Amino acid sequence: MQVDERVCLITGASRGIGAATARELAARGHAVVVNHRDSATAAEAVAHDVRAAGGDALVVQGDVTDPADMTRLVDTVVERWGRLDVLVHNAMTPFPVTSFADLDWEQLSAKLDQEMHAAHLLTKAVLPGMIDRRRGRLIYLSTGLSRRPRDGMIALGVAKAALDSFVRYVAAEVAPHDITANVVAPSTVEDTAVSDRLPEELRSQLADATPMRRLARPDDVARTVAYFAGDDAAFTTGSWAPVNGGLIMP
Repeated sequence: MQVDERVCLITGASRGIGAATARELAARGHAVVVNHRDSATAAEAVAHDVRAAGGDALVVQGDVTDPADMTRLVDTVVERWGRLDVLVHNAMTPFPVTSFADLDWEQLSAKLDQEMHAAHLLTKAVLPGMIDRRRGRLIYLSTGLSRRPRDGMIALGVAKAALDSFVRYVAAEVAPHDITANVVAPSTVEDTAVSDRLPEELRSQLADATPMRRLARPDDVARTVAYFAGDDAAFTTGSWAPVNGGLIMP
């Protein structure tokens, strides 16, 4: 059971999974940092909801692939609260929806570079403080597509597979400092930037193929993220947690 407030940074928190995660963590008594790149109005609405419910929220703009932005983001959080306890890296970088036959190297390498650059920058930025305090939670949003391919999603799936491996290496290295690093890997999630790009017919097919007969919802993912942010998961690290209604059973 969670007993102390934690300061939680959620990247890409203006909508979808990120917004649901900010609200869920705040409801559990944590302070939340609502990060966005260019969605100030939506991010402020999330923060307003948190404050209206009695929580503490701060909106900070920043591009997760920009080193200066990420340094400023973490510095802003530390200036406000004196620490950062939890990183939830949710922000999605752009990717093409295409077959391998039509995928050129520039498209694939751009997605790989952005995905890993963001994860590397954020992890480098938050770890020193966590190591000093000997406490921290690193949570990264991936996708079931890193293990179960789907037509057109090769760039996203390959980039997230690289992220999955990155997290395992980080988890092994930081574990002696009482810091955990875990991956949350949802299937297609309703009301997100990715699902909005899919035709309604395909979304229905994906729901029908899921044993629980529906797509994931942002709140489903948020609750799993909140578990890894708390003390109940203190001895769980390097894990890959599917949130997919039984679509993939590793």
